[in-house]
Amino acid sequence: MSSGACEDSGQAAPLYIAAVAGLLFLALIFFTFGEADIQRNGAQSAADAAALAAAKESRSLLESDLKAHLTDPDYFEYVFNAPFPGGPGNACGKASAFAALNKARVVRCRQLSDGRWGYEVSLKSDKGMSTDLIPGTEGKQAEAEAVAVVEPRCRFIPDPDSDPGSDQDADPDAAAASIGKVRCDGGPDWSLDPEDLALMPGVADLFSVRLAED
Repeated sequence: MSSGACEDSGQAAPLYIAAVAGLLFLALIFFTFGEADIQRNGAQSAADAAALAAAKESRSLLESDLKAHLTDPDYFEYVFNAPFPGGPGNACGKASAFAALNKARVVRCRQLSDGRWGYEVSLKSDKGMSTDLIPGTEGKQAEAEAVAVVEPRCRFIPDPDSDPGSDQDADPDAAAASIGKVRCDGGPDWSLDPEDLALMPGVADLFSVRLAED
């Protein structure tokens, strides 16, 4: 082999090594961005699940309140026909439980205070970034937030002829008259009969739960 060929080979080797090193570095950079994207998507899924769990739990907690107010038309007017901020109890415990199932922890969970019935959840992933190729990223946890709201599927239609207050005053032992009915889209009317709770639809039939933009 000529001395010229040896010199060319010797000059090409460092270039080849540099090119390979550059490609490896780029691959690691792409891996870092890919890992960050996976972390963000996982955190957002966990936040969505946690917010939905809190809203569904809040919806379930309302069932006993509905049963306790079957002779109160004002209550049903408030729940179904007006902006309703939510029923009794706090459902943030469910948000924390669902976040843990998705390898995350809740940073903040609160009931909405803008007139809507729902919950806002903010959380962080339990697992941080594994590399520090981009300064400050190693160990950094993905963060996400979500809002879920509860909305009525139905409207309350009061019975204009009912006057349960006067009936009860006249005869406390008399059966309470129906105060009206709840009419739901795509379903039969629910006549509010305090003597027959078996007629009451499930809360999932009365209220929907969905994610909201904010």
